[in-house]
Amino acid sequence: MLAAGALLLLPGPAAAAHTGAAHPMEPEPPKPRPAPPQSLLDRPGTQVRRLPGAPALPQNVSSMSWLVADARTGEVLAAHDAHRKLPPASTLKSLFALTALPRLDPATRHKVTERELAGVGEGSSLVGVEPGRTYRVADLWRGVFLRSGNDAVHVLSSMIGGQRSTVRQMQAKALELGARDTRVVTPDGYDERGQVSSAFDLAVFGRAGLADEQFARYCSTGFARFPGRRGPFAIQNTNRLLTGADGVGHYAGLIGVKNGYTTHAGNTLIAAAHRGSRTILVTVMHPEAGEGHAVYSEARSLLNWGFSAAGEVRPVGSLGTLPQRTGERRVVRAAARGSAAARARPLFSTGTLAAGGAAALLMAGWGYLALRPRSRSSA
Repeated sequence: MLAAGALLLLPGPAAAAHTGAAHPMEPEPPKPRPAPPQSLLDRPGTQVRRLPGAPALPQNVSSMSWLVADARTGEVLAAHDAHRKLPPASTLKSLFALTALPRLDPATRHKVTERELAGVGEGSSLVGVEPGRTYRVADLWRGVFLRSGNDAVHVLSSMIGGQRSTVRQMQAKALELGARDTRVVTPDGYDERGQVSSAFDLAVFGRAGLADEQFARYCSTGFARFPGRRGPFAIQNTNRLLTGADGVGHYAGLIGVKNGYTTHAGNTLIAAAHRGSRTILVTVMHPEAGEGHAVYSEARSLLNWGFSAAGEVRPVGSLGTLPQRTGERRVVRAAARGSAAARARPLFSTGTLAAGGAAALLMAGWGYLALRPRSRSSA
């Protein structure tokens, strides 16, 4: 559920018209972008170009790789080992969403089969999808974005051609966006040999997601209800900077995007927040100090630095340009015919972003719910 009217969206690519078929044909792979020119981001270590009087970088960041960018312009303000290839965990679901969202009408109803759930990895985070039950695509997406449900990912993957086809489509989408460090092995980010991404690529995915109306709406949703055997039950976003859960504390102005965790990857996070006229996007991969919540404290520090340093540093690189709008937005219009939450304006626009107070009030209102745990591991 989302506070209607609280948020606005950055111009970006339109959703492709969905085919209406139960199993849409795999699309032709888009042309990859030319390799970008060399930049400071290609160098190892920390890269920042502070002007006189600019704030120093925070000292409490232990992550193997991180990046801070202006989401509107794509300018990278600072980074550490931006192109280091590391396992992304569930932050890879951001690429899955960019790939699959344009191909599926959110109003479509789909009956889940046991075969679609058979390949879900042991210990996966789950939202509670049950074979034999019929779900709306929009419900499955809330399961992906809020609970990081690998079960929901597997069902949606089956709807766009199956796991292998989805992996190919995701890899093509990454190249289309200029994300050259990413190698996709599984759609859900589950640990598999050779599956990697980077702080740079995750920032590219997060920025592209915030330019998509559906993605922006889902990733900023803190609380929702999911269909269950005994009726709908409450689910809560696992991004603690968004919900303020487990003592982490809500980050003022936060607008998503996606967190992740696996044993191999450690904690990973793509996070964006808006203040005044700026939207800062950060990515954090595998903090090496602190407890499990270190990923949030380090992201908080980098967000704070990004807001204070904007205009006080020279960019060290760029996330590139967003793809141009093409085609019709049939899927988005289908969503707009739904609830008031579905009609809420997305996260960026050519104008300014409204304050996040309405979203915070919404989260407080949902706080009383007794949330039923549905996953076996934190996402």
